[in-house]
Amino acid sequence: MILTEVELAGGRLRDQPDFVRFWCARTASGLAYQIYAVAVGWRVYALTHSATMLGLVGLVQYLPMVLVTLLAGLVADRYNRRLVAGTCQLIAALAALALAIAALFGLDRVPTIFALVALVGGLRSFEMATMASLLPSLVPARLFPRAVAASTSATQSSAIVGPAIGGLLYAVGVAVPFGAAGLCSIAAAAMSFSLVTPRHVPAKESGLREIFDGLFYIWRERVVLGAISLDLFAVLLGGATALLPVYARDILHIGSSGLGLLRSAPAVGGLIGSFLFTRFPIRRHVGAKMFAAVLIFGAMTIIFGLSRSLPLSLLALALLGAADIVSVTVRMGLVQLRTPDAMRGRVSAVNSLFVGTSNQLGEFESGMVAGWLGPVASVVSGGIGTLVVALLWMKLFPGLRRADVADGRVEVLEK
Repeated sequence: MILTEVELAGGRLRDQPDFVRFWCARTASGLAYQIYAVAVGWRVYALTHSATMLGLVGLVQYLPMVLVTLLAGLVADRYNRRLVAGTCQLIAALAALALAIAALFGLDRVPTIFALVALVGGLRSFEMATMASLLPSLVPARLFPRAVAASTSATQSSAIVGPAIGGLLYAVGVAVPFGAAGLCSIAAAAMSFSLVTPRHVPAKESGLREIFDGLFYIWRERVVLGAISLDLFAVLLGGATALLPVYARDILHIGSSGLGLLRSAPAVGGLIGSFLFTRFPIRRHVGAKMFAAVLIFGAMTIIFGLSRSLPLSLLALALLGAADIVSVTVRMGLVQLRTPDAMRGRVSAVNSLFVGTSNQLGEFESGMVAGWLGPVASVVSGGIGTLVVALLWMKLFPGLRRADVADGRVEVLEK
């Protein structure tokens, strides 16, 4: 794996025990979520045969995130981050086990599923904010760029095996993948609770304004604003993953195990991208290369939408995932390095809202458009929209296009 093989100048990530535990927690949590997501998507489609209902799964996750995001950032800056992350993972385990029990007794109706999906969505907002703000305190500054890539690889690794495991376990029984997701979340919580982090200096109390400080900071920092908003609209318009059950069942005709392959393909590409990024980090013109990655993401979305061949579809999804990992890794580095530690929780929370949760909103958008125009038109139009946004953002945020990272600092190159 990337974590255990990469030799770093001046040290190795595997020699940082806290980071190793953090990486394991992220891997287990990501594995739990991927298994859970496959089971939820397939079960909802099996119960309703409706692309619109698949889109509603994304909306049901998104709305709780919107409601608690700013509070999640404040909690991450005010309280012990490892305890917050571990508690969220433990409650998510209980939600997954509840779905397993409901499925076992035939009580897993759509309202029940949606209620627990909403709970997990809210919990993920707290977890993402705290885990993102934890990372800079776990490794020396010189290792941070590669730590970001290795940390991202944890998500990609679990996203590769998680969907395949979820699809196979679903074939065994509806309750089985939910039970497995619950056990993985328990393991993640144990790793998070075991972290020994540096003493955290809580944010100073300043009333209601403190909750919105993350928004104010992002608005002032054009590089951060451009990076976050670019990914927001790219993922929002390119959210084809919600329609993978439709492609697996009605277009490519490959069944639930094939759905696992489709969901794993972007992660395979992402993991390869993470490996290359960690071995050979982007050192110059990082902003321009991030824009190039978003353009590739949009083009591959279009190719996948038009494909009727399983090999071509898997290749397009893999290249899409590789491009996405470059964009995400560069953006995470820019945002984290540009933000003071005392505000990282709030900025990470807003980032999660505008980027992480845009996955769910993108799934809602894709489901709605598919319900009106069909799945192919939904995916292709989303890819075209991603290309348009990337080109427009290059004009609106020239500083982001010229952004570079040197000696742990973000700088903007002269024209």
